[in-house]
Amino acid sequence: MTFAPLFKQEVKQLEERRAMKYVTSVERSGIEIGKKEHALSLVTRLLNRRVGNIDDTLLECLSGLSVEELDALGEALLDFSSMADLTNWLDRR
Repeated sequence: MTFAPLFKQEVKQLEERRAMKYVTSVERSGIEIGKKEHALSLVTRLLNRRVGNIDDTLLECLSGLSVEELDALGEALLDFSSMADLTNWLDRR
């Protein structure tokens, strides 16, 4: 006698009751990539408005930042007035 179908059914019912969803490592990785792309896009747009167009070299440097670093940069850029502020921030991190 196999309990697998019964077990799967019980787990599914438990998940539905608790509104839980299993997220695979692949899904989790995709979510993280999406967060980073969104953060990079937002910070880049804000920097372009705040200090001028970001060149490809700086853009490549920004793309190497983590989501947490991009969030920190998003806050710090509110005090930027020039491109030098951005390069100084990047050098200090």
